[in-house]
Amino acid sequence: AGWGISNKAQGMFVLGLPYAILHGGYLGLFLIIFAAVVCCYTGKILIACLYEENEDGQLVRVRDTYVDIANACCSPRFPRLGGVVVNVAQLIELVMTCVLYVVVSGNLMYNSFETLPISQKSWSILSAALLLPCAFLRNLKAVSKFSLLCTLAHFVINVLVIAYCLSRARYWAWDKVKFYIDVKKFPISIGIIVFSYTSQIFLPSLEGNMKQPKEFHSMMNWTHIAACILKGLFALVAYLTWADQTEEVITDNLPTTIRAVVNLFLVAKALLSYPLPFFAAVEVFEKSFFQEGSMALFPNCYGVDGRIKSWSLALRCVLVVSTLLMAIYIPHFALLMGLTGSLTGAGLCFLLPSLFHLKLQWRQLQWHHVFFDVSIFVIGSICSVSGFIHSMEGLFEAFNPVRLPPIPQNISSNRAF
Repeated sequence: AGWGISNKAQGMFVLGLPYAILHGGYLGLFLIIFAAVVCCYTGKILIACLYEENEDGQLVRVRDTYVDIANACCSPRFPRLGGVVVNVAQLIELVMTCVLYVVVSGNLMYNSFETLPISQKSWSILSAALLLPCAFLRNLKAVSKFSLLCTLAHFVINVLVIAYCLSRARYWAWDKVKFYIDVKKFPISIGIIVFSYTSQIFLPSLEGNMKQPKEFHSMMNWTHIAACILKGLFALVAYLTWADQTEEVITDNLPTTIRAVVNLFLVAKALLSYPLPFFAAVEVFEKSFFQEGSMALFPNCYGVDGRIKSWSLALRCVLVVSTLLMAIYIPHFALLMGLTGSLTGAGLCFLLPSLFHLKLQWRQLQWHHVFFDVSIFVIGSICSVSGFIHSMEGLFEAFNPVRLPPIPQNISSNRAF
């Protein structure tokens, strides 16, 4: 369970953290710590919402999923509204995660082989072609094998990047780490940092499958402490090495010889990471629209023999292609990650767990728990709205750059005056 949370919290998205330090300075480092503390707390209270006390005063697990918690909060007036909201947020989060893996794969391959006459969009298409077999995934056993290989690739990447940064330690630009923030870009950094910690979607299922669920709290503590330390060091060391030249994806700053090697491992890691959010998204789709018995909108995806029906397989392929199309038309890794983190990451990690905890556990809560929940909800709302607005502005500027009018050349100075 601990390694699962660690892998989720220290995945591909640590590559955008030095970019967050670029626009946030020391406040960005503080937010890496703050986000770890808050996400650890909200993960615990989310799991607390799965339990209720029985007549003997013992805690009994009465709910199984995030959706069950949401439905319990909205009952009896709107028994399914909460589940719909959570399902939509989960789908956006998971699909956008898949899109980010395709974006970063195309970006890395393009920057690794700049001499080849292949565009970034073409590299993204080639990456998506390799991901089409994900449509055949049936269970988490196959996904777990990809995750194991992903962990090995992540270890190699960290060693190579940090080793290069340490070799440049004598040139580190400590004076570039600022105490002031870029008001326009920093909200995007908040979304990046929040998105890098999102694991609440997987927590109910993970806790339910633990052999000793009582150790969930200690597992959350040490995994988030480890993630916080490693992310903070990685972001700071990388930013000190390149300072104001820090790119959206930090590996773009590496020298050409090292960059090609690291990028190949990163592409492998991105492609191996894709199956987990893709499989989770497929499960949400199937449970929401195809496997709810009398409430299902469409027929079951599986035949009597348990095999995937051909039309269902085609829909899975369409989902892969959809992530490719989004990656082609929104090829901005940091802005896209900041937008997703602000839109769904803050909601699933900060807002909803706090709101659900207050609703379901109100009678058992002490005053400091109420204070924490309300504070997290208010701060999360502000960060979410601000990050979403500035991420959208950043994407708008990226697609519509300001072009200055040409300066007249063939006119005299007096006439110009």
